[in-house]
Amino acid sequence: MKSFKQKLALLFILLVTATAWTQQKPADQKPQYQPPRLTDPNAWTMVVVPDTQMYTYFRWNHGILTMMTSWIYENRNTLKIQNVLQVGDIVEKNAVDSYKDPRPVNSEGMWKAVSQSFGVLDGAVPYILVQGNHDLGIHSAENRNSRFNDFFPVERNPSINHLVECGENSFGKKTLENSAYEFKTPNGWNLLIIALTFAPTDQNLEWAKEVAQRPQYKDHFGILLTHSYMSSHNGKNARIRGEGYTLNKQGGNAGQAIWEKLVFPADNIRLVICGHISAADNWRGCVGFAKDKNQAGKVVSQMLFDTQALGGGFGGNGGDGWLRLLEFQPDKKTVKARTFSPFFASSPSTRHLAWNTDPINQFEFNIDEP
Repeated sequence: MKSFKQKLALLFILLVTATAWTQQKPADQKPQYQPPRLTDPNAWTMVVVPDTQMYTYFRWNHGILTMMTSWIYENRNTLKIQNVLQVGDIVEKNAVDSYKDPRPVNSEGMWKAVSQSFGVLDGAVPYILVQGNHDLGIHSAENRNSRFNDFFPVERNPSINHLVECGENSFGKKTLENSAYEFKTPNGWNLLIIALTFAPTDQNLEWAKEVAQRPQYKDHFGILLTHSYMSSHNGKNARIRGEGYTLNKQGGNAGQAIWEKLVFPADNIRLVICGHISAADNWRGCVGFAKDKNQAGKVVSQMLFDTQALGGGFGGNGGDGWLRLLEFQPDKKTVKARTFSPFFASSPSTRHLAWNTDPINQFEFNIDEP
């Protein structure tokens, strides 16, 4: 039988436990959601859209991509969105015989779906897309035929007022497959964005190099947008040295060669953005970031963003709607990278998941380092 002191001690323990329990937050209480906003009213935003191929894979994923572009449209003024860059693999299959294609959506449907989704931005927000290996050939980059120009011709592109010129594709036609753009953004930023197709040829790289070296772009902040360039954090952010695609074996350049022939010699290309590398439900396999100095001793930031395999792997929902928001600060030195999902933000029950604040997804980098 317990003594009076033992009973008193037990009662004290129960009271302390009960008090602590009542002070705990309910188990289902979620962090308060904060919608995206500029951290500085004089900053502006560039939006990076990952590989969209898995959003075209199944018909029921099409709406997620449209939700993403619609969110960009609705927030274009709030975030001062100047442009949208998509990193390639626009569709899952460029041109597959519909009688042999087992997928719920044939290639025609895939191109129409992504065209309609980006059509939300037509006339409102400039966007630039590049070809990935899935956008070429019949199966995946065994030749350079593509339906890209059928759905994204020069005259349709809302970046037309920013278009500097088009380079020739492999058939001697000037299309947006290789193209250059100039932007004059808030607070005096002058941008030169060069977009190159998957496995660019030496001719493509020579054209891009000539554009970058023109005197009128000497003091511009140059950005290279291409599909395949570097690996993820899981791959130690290394530039890709070789790939098994037929085009690479027929003279197409992989990431390391793109660096050596174009980025390293170009004094004004200071940022490279790419996609292509992803991993099933593994963030470190979907994003990457590295810095290297070019021949002028200036730091070049290099960024991979390809979230297509999140949200159920490569057969999932297309990538959970993730976008990379790059906020360029008025000091012309600092860029704040944030990772946001309009898909999760669309519902009060999932808004607490709309931001990924891990260090690999929320960070700052200096683009004016010596």
